[in-house]
Amino acid sequence: MFLSLLQAETATTADTPAPEFWEGLTQKAVDWIMEFAPSVVGSLLVLVIGLWAARILRGVLVKILGRAHVDPTLKGFLSNILYMALLALVLVTALGRLGVPTNSFAAAIAAAGLAVGLALQGSLGNFASGVMLMLFRPFNAGDYVLAGGQEGKIEEVLVFSTRICTADNRVIIVPNGQITAGPITNFSAKPTRRIDLVIGIGYGDDTARAKATIERVLKAEPRVLSNPEYEVSVADLAESSVNLVVRPWVRTPDYWPTRCALIERIKIALLADGMSIPFPQRDVHLHQVA
Repeated sequence: MFLSLLQAETATTADTPAPEFWEGLTQKAVDWIMEFAPSVVGSLLVLVIGLWAARILRGVLVKILGRAHVDPTLKGFLSNILYMALLALVLVTALGRLGVPTNSFAAAIAAAGLAVGLALQGSLGNFASGVMLMLFRPFNAGDYVLAGGQEGKIEEVLVFSTRICTADNRVIIVPNGQITAGPITNFSAKPTRRIDLVIGIGYGDDTARAKATIERVLKAEPRVLSNPEYEVSVADLAESSVNLVVRPWVRTPDYWPTRCALIERIKIALLADGMSIPFPQRDVHLHQVA
């Protein structure tokens, strides 16, 4: 703009004496500086202060996420998103101070965001679910869970998906949106678990003796905890058996080994004491038609 003023002054003052030409030119330059200097200085101040504030806020967010033990990948991703958003805001504000129309910039940014959001709708949903999993921590790496229709041990929680290792050593990649959309069962959340067994004995067997036999097996098992106390009770009179519920408590890592061992030892002990373990039977009577 200043060059255009210089050209206009030169064109209209071709025959003007040199002192008057330079005096008019100086006056126009001073007027231009007085008119636009506040906007330029204000824009530079907005830019400098905005960049400084963006760095400070990014550092604050990193510290907050670090204290919350957020995954490092998610921490860096969120801090970078915040920093880029603040930079865009500072740039638009600085341009507005210079008198540049910013409505078109805002509209373009909004349109681009809408287009990206529609194109990556599924991925953004998985990302949001990953953020929720990392913030609220319904499970941690190493926990045995039932989530997203899959059961196994959590290997790693990523931004968009979760790696689950099944009991037969298969690795399943489950989208995070599928996990948060349904119930999550965490078998490792508590230090102890209760084993629930149903043991059937015959109707002709001595119930009190059967209970004493089962209690003897439970007391002989060192992995069964004394607190909480186990329970052995009659639960149901079924079609072919009297069902006893056996409910001992064990440490969570000992659940499956103890459960399998108790089933085998209770069976052996009941048979050794003369108890019968009935199974469903059906009598078929054939009638011969003459």
